[in-house]
Amino acid sequence: MIDDPMDRIAMALERMAPAPAPAPDFEAASAFVWHTEPDRLEPVAQISRIDLGLLVGVDRSRDTLLQNTRQFAAGLPANNALLWGARGMGKSSLVKAIHAEVHATHEALRIVELQREDLPSVARLLNFLRGAPQRFILFCDDLSFGHDDAHYKSLKAVLDGGIEGRPENVVLYATSNRRHLMARDMIENERGTAINPSEAVEEKVSLSDRFGLWLGFHPCDQDQYLQMIRGYCTAYGVKIDGDELYAEAIEWQATRGARSGRVAWQYFVDLAGRKGVRLD
Repeated sequence: MIDDPMDRIAMALERMAPAPAPAPDFEAASAFVWHTEPDRLEPVAQISRIDLGLLVGVDRSRDTLLQNTRQFAAGLPANNALLWGARGMGKSSLVKAIHAEVHATHEALRIVELQREDLPSVARLLNFLRGAPQRFILFCDDLSFGHDDAHYKSLKAVLDGGIEGRPENVVLYATSNRRHLMARDMIENERGTAINPSEAVEEKVSLSDRFGLWLGFHPCDQDQYLQMIRGYCTAYGVKIDGDELYAEAIEWQATRGARSGRVAWQYFVDLAGRKGVRLD
């Protein structure tokens, strides 16, 4: 029997505390998604991605990121990368396609998706990855911050690493529609309302400077848009007359008010369905 009240309280708290999370089985898959409450890495059996060769109009960004990823997978120095620019131009598709390309020759390469809203838990995630024999691309898609958003401070744990330093086996690839990760009107608003305008903005804007690679993605022209669709047709065996394809594809992008890789894929999905071709 335990007489000391403090000992009884300590034992009660120990029973209430959640059990430590089991060590992840990084051999279970090549891709994982980070979840919290409780903290865990869920393996992804089948990754949603397209072949690297089907990404059109991003040659320079593709070659740069591919080389950086090969260096990282081989245990050589590599940079964190920020893929920024136009919506629907293949930023996240490129990250996933390059992981597949490099994983084919470097089986220890893993990709871990981290949601923006889970950034405050990134230090705990790094503890799972630190010291593992595998190498991890930490992937944060559609990253951006509002003027009152403090999540960016957590991101510094990955980019700067704090006192422990970023784990040697982790690199961060992030995508964003904004080059500086926050809207220009928010930047101007903080400059106009802060007591010290330059200091108010610099901390957030300089976050993007901490990425060693900046890869820009810009809207495609009509030829690139049509080339994307033709590439999909060839890859999936969809047969269509050239003039018919041209007329339909142009009409499709006109109804969307924009051309992009996403719009090209959406048209192709509709076309494949009408032609009775499965995409799985």
